[in-house]
Amino acid sequence: MNNQSQNAIDIVLAESLKELATTKPIDKITIKEITNKAGVIRPTFYNHFQDKYELLEWITINELFAPIDPLLNNGMLKEGVTLILTTIEKEKDFYKRAAQLEGQNSFNEIFNRCVASAVKKYIDVESLTRIANYNWLGEDIVAEFLAHSISWVTIQWIKRGLNVPVEELADVYVKIFHSPIIEVIANV
Repeated sequence: MNNQSQNAIDIVLAESLKELATTKPIDKITIKEITNKAGVIRPTFYNHFQDKYELLEWITINELFAPIDPLLNNGMLKEGVTLILTTIEKEKDFYKRAAQLEGQNSFNEIFNRCVASAVKKYIDVESLTRIANYNWLGEDIVAEFLAHSISWVTIQWIKRGLNVPVEELADVYVKIFHSPIIEVIANV
């Protein structure tokens, strides 16, 4: 990704993609449509992003994960998860389209990478791995396990219409982060 920071053009392009995605699948949206809606020329888009999937990643990072940094820095896991889920719920039309993407550039893949990064940064994965009796059960595997678990549940929640209340889902995530992995690695 060329630029993780927010600037006016990035925000306009993101809003353009989000608006277009409420009426059309993301994989069918063209760069020309994004730039026309944003009121910029195509080269401007490519000065900021390689493609629409990189823009989707920018949106995911800047709208879902960057805002939770202060919460996670202060050990407020449930509040951070709640903020992500509430943001998805508020922008449900966009995230429903995003969740439909499949393959390498899917929202699931992007979301999973962001969760794994947050897990490695904010969860004491090293302490969890010290409990394990197997050398192969290291930090990366534990972080990936947690990320895949959270990503799968989130994508299913979106695809199934966001019918579970945010508060309830946040409780489940906190339990996923703490209980199951400790039970699994403590009993190996």
